[in-house]
Amino acid sequence: MSLLTALGTLAGAALTGAAPADAATGTGTGTGTGTAIASGVVYRQYDLTAGAGVTRVHVLAVDLTDTRVRLGLLYPGEVASRAPLSQQATTQKAVAGINGDFFNITEAQHPGVAATGASVGPAIANGKVLKAAVPRGQRFGPELPPGTDTDDVLGVSGDGRARLDSLALTGTVTTLGRRLPLGGLNQYALAENSIGAYTSDWGGVSRARATCGTDTERAAPCATATYEVTVKRGQVVSGSPGPGSGPIAAGVTVLVGREAGAQRLRTLVEGQRVSVRYGLTAASQRAYRFALGGYPVLTGGKPLPGLDTRTSAVRTAAGIADGGQRVLLFAVDGAPAYRRGLTIAEVAAVLKSLGATEGFSLDGGGSSTLVARAPGAAGVSVRNHPSDGTERAVPNGIGVFTQ
Repeated sequence: MSLLTALGTLAGAALTGAAPADAATGTGTGTGTGTAIASGVVYRQYDLTAGAGVTRVHVLAVDLTDTRVRLGLLYPGEVASRAPLSQQATTQKAVAGINGDFFNITEAQHPGVAATGASVGPAIANGKVLKAAVPRGQRFGPELPPGTDTDDVLGVSGDGRARLDSLALTGTVTTLGRRLPLGGLNQYALAENSIGAYTSDWGGVSRARATCGTDTERAAPCATATYEVTVKRGQVVSGSPGPGSGPIAAGVTVLVGREAGAQRLRTLVEGQRVSVRYGLTAASQRAYRFALGGYPVLTGGKPLPGLDTRTSAVRTAAGIADGGQRVLLFAVDGAPAYRRGLTIAEVAAVLKSLGATEGFSLDGGGSSTLVARAPGAAGVSVRNHPSDGTERAVPNGIGVFTQ
């Protein structure tokens, strides 16, 4: 049976209890419509046959025309932090969700430097800019399709519609009439020769990782020329030859520079007035109340050229249908019987067959997690089987919230 034939003939099984255990029972071979999680939110699971064999998928269909439903960013409260998705959803009172962006999971190439757990791409929560994207060469995850980059996002704009877009950092550090470009915001890797800003949203994790690697090689050695300046209420209060750690108080901005950026920061002295301004500018010029990173796989109803057709794996993705009024949150089951998974090209085909015109790939493998509240339950439970055997702590996700 081909992939598209399977999609047309295999339908979602109704939720029969608290998964993940019941995600492994029955294939659901009728035309079932799934289970209503809440008004405007439907969950289903079904099997399909892909190139590597039979795999099981889990889908949340979210109707954004329902005024009682919205999407938002799930995250642990700090950019450089991770937590199981079910914990994030429970804390933020989401009724469902999937894991989100790829992230800084390891630093084996930089002994003594802590992995931050921070995500690759931009992030916006409730209209607040949390972080910007790392340089392309510093990202984690599979190779990006041609024409995509780390600043690509899936988000919900001010009109309540889901969209694919890109969000670029715009910012300056102004002092003594000079304007210096800001090259980063709360991100685990800074571009060479740049200056990055870190706020209370970053958390307490060391900022040392920001000065490691290069724009083209994530594993390259850490920069030897670094400098850090702490700005409080618009005034320099301290400087340091290397990036520090520990929580950043509200109202405080820590500037971290590498190479030429470090040289510029060394000219700042205690008591000097400094203004730091930043924002994320969308390619579409729209304002977003929620956004997170990943990469496009389907645009205008067509798969992107160059999508991988060889590597099958457990995947997470999101599809946008009906002009942004409907969102499909999609996760492959990681149980041993089903973890053959899908290629990225097959993910795009599945999303298209489900009605999506835009598709967005998110972190997969052991990170793939879909949670949803069972009928009558107070909180969410995991619907798929994470391939690690248990939930992996992740930096963010897409949450489904209802009134």
